[in-house]
Formats: sequence, C-alpha cells, structure tokens
Amino acid sequence: MAVSYKELGLVNTREMFANAMKGGYAVPAYNFNNLEQLQAITQACAETKSPVIIQVSKGARSYANATMLRYMALGAVQYSKELGANIPMALHLDHGDSYELCVDCINSGFSSVMIDGSHLPFKENIALTKKVVDFAHQHDVTVEGELGVLAGIEDEVSSEHSHYTDPQEVEEFVKSTGVDSLAISIGTSHGAYKFKVKPGESVPPLRFDILEEVERRLPGFPIVLHGASSVLTEYVELINQYGGKLENAVGIPEDQLRRAAKSAVCKINVDSDGRLVFTAKVRETFALEPKEFDPRKYLGPARKELVKMYKSKNESVMGSADKA
Repeated sequence: MAVSYKELGLVNTREMFANAMKGGYAVPAYNFNNLEQLQAITQACAETKSPVIIQVSKGARSYANATMLRYMALGAVQYSKELGANIPMALHLDHGDSYELCVDCINSGFSSVMIDGSHLPFKENIALTKKVVDFAHQHDVTVEGELGVLAGIEDEVSSEHSHYTDPQEVEEFVKSTGVDSLAISIGTSHGAYKFKVKPGESVPPLRFDILEEVERRLPGFPIVLHGASSVLTEYVELINQYGGKLENAVGIPEDQLRRAAKSAVCKINVDSDGRLVFTAKVRETFALEPKEFDPRKYLGPARKELVKMYKSKNESVMGSADKA
C-alpha cells in the first residue's frame, strides 16, 4: 500500500530551495545508515533550527529495511518537535539508479528522489530523468537530476574519472526533463579520498567558473553539490591513532563550500564526514575502554560527536542555522 510523505510529516524540497536561494544558504543533506546517525542529524538541526534533508542511498535503504526506514523518518519528525523545533525535513533518495527504485521510494514515503543518469549518454539521461519526474510530480515529490560525473566511490556509486558538467547542456536538460534541482560536477568527489595530493600540496579549487556559467544559464534554479565532505583532519588522525589506515584522505575545504552555499547551490551533500566522525569515536572508545561491550557505551559518544559536527556544518558551512 502506497504511503504519502505528507502522512509522515515530511516536506518536499521546493519551498526549502526557494528559501535557500533567497537567503544565500544551502540546505544540509546528510546521509544516514543507522539510528544513531539519524538521531544526531535530527538533534543537531533542531538545536540549530536548520531545515534538513535526511537522505539514504539504495544500499542504506536496503540495509535499514524500507519499512523500518519509513518509521524512522516519522520518528525523526516527531523527535524534532519534542526538541521544540518544527523544522522542515525531507526524506531523499540519494543516487537512485532506476525508475523502479524511485517509484518504490515515492510509494514508501520519500518526499524527494534523485535519479542519477549522469553515466548515460545525454539523450538517455534526459529520457530516464523525465520518466521519473512525470511519475514523481503526480505525487508532489521533487526530483533531482545530475549532469557530469563525480570521481570517487560511495556505496554503489563509483567512477574512476570525473567529467565536469558542460554548462551548454544544462538548459536543454532542465527544460526537457522538468526536474526540480540539478546536481553538477565542479570538482567535488565521493568518498574520503577525493584528491591525490602530496604532503604540502593544496586541494585543487572548485570550478566556480562552471558554477557561475550554470547560474547565468539557469537563473534562480536550485543547484546541488555532491561529494562535499571536508574529510575533517582531526577525525582522520583519530582513526589512524587508534589503529585505522586512512592515508592521504582529503576533502573539500569548508571555506569553498561556504562560498558555494551563498550562490545558487541550495543543497550540499555530506556523507563521508559523518562516517569518519562516527568511526573515530567508536575506535577511540574501543582503544581506551577495551572491556566495554555495551553498544550504548560506544555508539553514544559517537552520536554525541556527530551532533557537534553537524551543528558546526549548519552554522559555519551551510549557513542554514536559524533558517527553519
């Protein structure tokens, strides 16, 4: 039986993005895989009064179970209200890879879906995206499309090479598909190993020239940045200190993301930073408290640290604090 996201207290991204465009900030889109991550996202966004997009990949949805996930989203909405914040919350499918998956998510309570046809030839990407849009809009669900391919690996999404978005394609793509937002490739990358840089070298800057040209061609249209974790050094070091092996893991500098958030970029995706923070604190607890076997005693500190990190993102990177 199909369930509407409205029954769960969720919203789609249309108004969120319109407000972000006017206000010069980006709505945070945080991936989650388990209860503790979702609790942390909800608490951080409620306490900073930030709108939020809670998002799952195909793999994360399978891991959590689609039915459980629906009730987790309902719980997150109610939890934010218990914390005294009636924040707009969307449940989004990240990197949907088929029409069937998008339909299934829409029928199980998602308020927003991404159909990623960026690996397909241009005309095939348009056809697939339009098919999803036509179904989603019948249910007042918003759709994100993608042009350009990001390098890196994250869940099922893998690419050896990145291809920057060609600004000359964006107008035809948006007009032909009716999509609500567009993910573009300007130098961000999936995973914790975003760039091959030697010690002392700096990360290549984002291609703001491409972003500005896309903005010029699509005035007032919501743009999305994927692969935008900063791969926070303190947590990489903590993981390595306690037995991990993350060598040369680097991400996107936060000042570049803040600059992007002031532009047409209305949604910034963060997944790897959440994984790194969580893993760092679990490793630390295992190392310092080797007799500990109560999951609450090692997942609890990880959740607490996640809240701190997400609050910092909302305040200093997204600019979304106090915008709910």
